Amino acid sequence: MKLWLFIIVWIVAAVARGQGTDLVAVTSVNSHICLDIRYATTNNFTGRQVYPGAKAFLRQATAEKLAAVQADLERQHIGLKVYDAYRPLSVQRQFWAIMPDERYVANPIKGSRHNRGSAVDVTLVRLDTGAELPMPSGYDDFSERAHYAWTNASLEAIQDRSLLRDTMLRHGFAPMPTEWWHFDDTNWLAYDELDVPFSQLP
Repeated sequence: MKLWLFIIVWIVAAVARGQGTDLVAVTSVNSHICLDIRYATTNNFTGRQVYPGAKAFLRQATAEKLAAVQADLERQHIGLKVYDAYRPLSVQRQFWAIMPDERYVANPIKGSRHNRGSAVDVTLVRLDTGAELPMPSGYDDFSERAHYAWTNASLEAIQDRSLLRDTMLRHGFAPMPTEWWHFDDTNWLAYDELDVPFSQLP
């Protein structure tokens, strides 16, 4: 009986530490993926550092899909750069307080796929230089320029946007109509919302 009690306590403690969440560092699955975690800097729509460090976490299966995208793009000498991935629910509440517009920020009452560790914000970079490919807008541009319907951009930017979308679609991600950088794992419903602090993740 004491053994069973010990096992239960160990499981609860592991979950509390983030061990039972199936979240993994994106770079542990594919080290070629670049990171530019904007919320670990002041270069984001909040104007302040929100995350304690520049790391990106996703569910294991979602991270493996993203690794497949990277491998696909590398055949064209292009790769991925991640702006954001898993986002604790407490941070979602902070974002909603600043930008309560569901076209761009999910209502924390409903939760975001970022909170499930099954959504990722990405762009394309050149493998040889690391330079970002042109896109119709910058990241976190909360305007129509970020929408897929926006066509008043250079042909190169529109082609790059399509390349990113089509490659992500091919590997099990779904785009968001109002944000060219945001993609959901099509299996996102399999995951619960989380509010595990980054400090408790491996």
